[in-house]
Amino acid sequence: MSTIPRAGSKGEEAFALHCRVEGISYMREHKFHPERKWRFDFAFPKPMLAIEIEGGTWTAGAHSRGKGFQEDCEKYNAAAKLGWRVLRYSTEMVMRGEAINDVLELLR
Repeated sequence: MSTIPRAGSKGEEAFALHCRVEGISYMREHKFHPERKWRFDFAFPKPMLAIEIEGGTWTAGAHSRGKGFQEDCEKYNAAAKLGWRVLRYSTEMVMRGEAINDVLELLR
């Protein structure tokens, strides 16, 4: 069941709409780590597929600066160690349909 705990970024809301149009069930803000408070923007738990929409890629947002980038590396590496596949997209990639097309391909 799809849940929306908060309003997301433009890219997150577009990806959520793409999923709804395709009839794909997803989880938002999915806590995946047993000890850390890390969450995925979108998760498909059964195939252990996670989607991260990276905002601020052209405006020196938190994820593209040193500390944020380092923390993202730690999060994504921990996810991989737990067996998750994490796909990362910019807002522009979501808007072009790349994210939803990749998810459809992997869920088939």
